[in-house]
Amino acid sequence: MPVVRPSEGVSHEIHGTRFVSYANPRTGSKELCAWRGEIPAGTKAPAHTVDREEIFHLLTGELLITLDGHAERVTAGDTVIINPGATLAVENPTDRTATSWVTTSVGLTAELADGTRITPPWAN
Repeated sequence: MPVVRPSEGVSHEIHGTRFVSYANPRTGSKELCAWRGEIPAGTKAPAHTVDREEIFHLLTGELLITLDGHAERVTAGDTVIINPGATLAVENPTDRTATSWVTTSVGLTAELADGTRITPPWAN
């Protein structure tokens, strides 16, 4: 039985945010990936378009999520469903780090506004 202990999470950082990966093919998952996001105060991540559905659950803090041009303030306990092809931007306008739990299917890629394609290791 694959069990991933907290100390076994693998950290990745991009655009000022830390992604701590727990479930992906390297840890035994065949179809899903899951990670904890740590979004520091003042972070404004660039908008990106995802090619797979993501489920974004805010564990702590407060964020401003913009999905396909519609901004929504989300607070701890809220869940955002991000459909394939949606453009997402995440901003933490507060003075505290926010934490999230995100799941998606293996193979997620994202494209930035300038055409840069990202294949995040925490989702592949």
